[in-house]
Amino acid sequence: RRGEMAKSTQLIDNEVFRAYATYTAIVLLKMMLMSLITAYFRITRKAFVNPEDTASFGKGESAKKYLRTDADVERVRRGHLNDLENIVPFVGIGLLYALSGPELSTALLHFRIFTGARILHTFAYLIPLPQPGRGLSWAVGYSVTFSMAYKVLKTAWLL
Repeated sequence: RRGEMAKSTQLIDNEVFRAYATYTAIVLLKMMLMSLITAYFRITRKAFVNPEDTASFGKGESAKKYLRTDADVERVRRGHLNDLENIVPFVGIGLLYALSGPELSTALLHFRIFTGARILHTFAYLIPLPQPGRGLSWAVGYSVTFSMAYKVLKTAWLL
């Protein structure tokens, strides 16, 4: 058992894995920040979906007016959902990619481009910036994940 544990702790000595861990932490924290931004917009716009969330604004009929949808809240929620649809695959595929033995410079390029694209996508969604900004930032991040998946499949299945 100790030998197995020692082998798994050696991952932290792998520069590609450390880069993966760093950029994965950045995009996951960015995704978590979207929850806080959603909460902020819900509170400042007084737009809630659960009756218990309106308790501080009154009771009964007076609180029901706060059970509503708001365009700004929904926009943040859609951005957060887009993060879930794109960052979760990056985390899984990125791990397999990091373990597939890529060159550090190539791995850093993949991780940095994906991270930058997701940050730009968030700004494009929240500001909002005109299209095609949001669409391009999504496509760049998606392409990076696809590129890593291709490398993993090529390495594992000798494509």
